[in-house]
Parts: sequence; structure tokens; C-alpha cells
Amino acid sequence: METDPVPFSARPHLCSFLVLGLLYAVVVASPASASLFFNFYGASCPTAELIVSNTVRSASSSDPTIPGKLLRLVFHDCFVEGCDASVLLQGNGTERSDPGNRSLAGFQVIDSAKRMLEIFCPGTVSCADVVALAARDAVAITGGPQLQIPTGRRDGRISAAANVRPNIIDTTFTMKEMINIFTAKGLSLEDLVVLSGAHTIGSAHCSAFSDRFQEDSKGKLTLIDTSLDRNYANELMQRCPVDASASITVVNDPETSSSFDNQYYRNLVAHRGLFQSDSVLLDDRRTRNLVEDFANDQEKFFQSWSQSFLKLTSIGVKTGEEGEIRQSCSMVNG
Repeated sequence: METDPVPFSARPHLCSFLVLGLLYAVVVASPASASLFFNFYGASCPTAELIVSNTVRSASSSDPTIPGKLLRLVFHDCFVEGCDASVLLQGNGTERSDPGNRSLAGFQVIDSAKRMLEIFCPGTVSCADVVALAARDAVAITGGPQLQIPTGRRDGRISAAANVRPNIIDTTFTMKEMINIFTAKGLSLEDLVVLSGAHTIGSAHCSAFSDRFQEDSKGKLTLIDTSLDRNYANELMQRCPVDASASITVVNDPETSSSFDNQYYRNLVAHRGLFQSDSVLLDDRRTRNLVEDFANDQEKFFQSWSQSFLKLTSIGVKTGEEGEIRQSCSMVNG
């Protein structure tokens, strides 16, 4: 196993060296990531990670919503067919065509990074690694932990819409439903709480939380989910009335929407979680204490995020002779 001698960043968090050790231990212990290595492209494409990082930063500077989109993209990729960029493939019947994925975005950032990589290192860097690295960088540039992740993923050739719904989390899911999917991916209950923290950035369409309201006889929305703070509920109903355009979005975190921090957990404690799948984390006795711990200790959340993110981006990876290195992320090679 190789390790990258370069430190996490020029300004690491206090936990950086501890996290590096933990990440190394997880990679060594995880069969799914046994063929992934830190600095995998050190010899074949030394500037690979820098190219991805610069692309993400440039896109985010002109569109602040990009980090949240890239972070969501890696979840939808890794939970279906593993982290193999199958969600990027275009065409009838692909994952991307499923209604659950039609609101995904950020594809142009991945494509832009891939085009640059093909100029400097043709046929070398996988789209799957670009997706994972872009999500890693999206967290870092919004104030989250800066970490190294192993690379060496290969791109899959299978992408089927039928595989999407059984494998992704819906915002209306119960705790049991979420646990079942996370367990199937090799993720723990703690990983569920930690990775839900991704909702500290990004936004959602009104339909993603409409189950918390109902329309009355006068055509007005009323709150039916009593776990939601009433003032926050009123804000949401004003933003998303019955006749709201399908294009309207609401930020996941009403307090610090552009910062990757522990405000998401503070919101949950205050009963201001946007989705039903957020609120159940506070309501369930198995997860409530961890939610409260993260709300009170951002550094603990960052340490846990670094470990859980590594596990997320190692789900079902294809390595070695598996899959391929696509020339274009939207289509398999000829």
C-alpha cells in the first residue's frame, strides 16, 4: 500500500494527521478498496488531482451551487452499481434517465475536468475517480475537511434505470428503510448519520419535502408533520406554495447554506431539518445522541466525515482489469 507523502493541505485541520492514519487503516482493512491507492496517478498523471480541483474551484466561483451538486452526484453514483461513474452515462434506460436522477446536476464540471485530463494524460484517469475527487474537493472548498482519498477506480459499462430506485435513499424514507440500504452497501448506522451531514450544503426542489404538508379545502398548505418547527414550516410554505413552479428550490441548510459545517445537526436539534429522512435521525433513540454530539462538536463531525466519505467512495469499486477508462464520461468506449 502506497501513501502520499504530501500533507493534506497547506493549512490542515488539527485532526488531519489522526484522520490520515484512520483513513489508511480503513483502506487497508476494506476488501472493497483493496486495489485503490493513495497517489495512484503519481507516475502516470501527476497533475490529475490538481486538474480536478482547479476545475471544481473555477466552476464553483461562478456558480456557488456547484459543490452541493457534485456532492449529491457521488452519492447517486456510488449507491447504484458502485462508484463506477455509471450515473454519467447518457441514453434511453440509463440511470441518468430515471426520474429519481433527473434533477442531478454538475455533469458539466465532471466533463470539463475529464476533457482537460484527456489532453494531459489521455486514457489514464477514470471518470469514476473524477466524480469521487470532485466531491472531495466540493467539501473542502466550502470549508469542510481537506483529505486524501485513494484512487484507481475503473469506469463501469452498465447503467440501468431499473437499478436506481431500489438503491437510493428517498427523502420520505423511514429509519428502517435507510438502514436497510446503507447496510446493503456495507455502511453502518453511524455512517448514515455522518453522511446525512452532506445536507449541510446543496438545495432541493419543493417536491422533496412536500410530504410534510397537505393542501386544505382552500387550496392552501397546512403542516401535518408536527416534528417540524412551525416557524420553519411557515417559511417553507411561503417558498413552496401549492402552485409553486417545479423549478423552485430551497437550500438544505437555512442558516449556512454555502458552508460545509455542523449547522445541519444544529438544525436537526432545533427541529429544522428539511426532509423527513433528516428529522428521523433526531427522533430515533439509536441516532439521537450522535446527532447531538455532532451539533456540539464540529471537529468530531469532520473526523467522522473523513472516515465515512472514504467508505462511501469505496463502495463496489471496479479496479485492475475490471471496467474501462472512458474517453468520454457520457458514453462507454466503442
